[in-house]
Amino acid sequence: MSLHDLEARMDELETRLAFQDDLITTLSDQIAQQEMDLRKLWEAKQLLRKQLSEVSPSNIRGEDEEAPPPHY
Repeated sequence: MSLHDLEARMDELETRLAFQDDLITTLSDQIAQQEMDLRKLWEAKQLLRKQLSEVSPSNIRGEDEEAPPPHY
């Protein structure tokens, strides 16, 4: 291999590395954004669950509220 071939190969490798670094940074940013979105969705779900339980209480009575079965 000549010096020119080695330099061309080195330039190609440096270019690939630069693109890979950029891709890794982009993917990392996207993952961080998705994590934030998931947290917001989880918090919204918790809030909706709380609001739903306040609006429509369960039709099932607790044991202390349940009348005893009839004795025949």
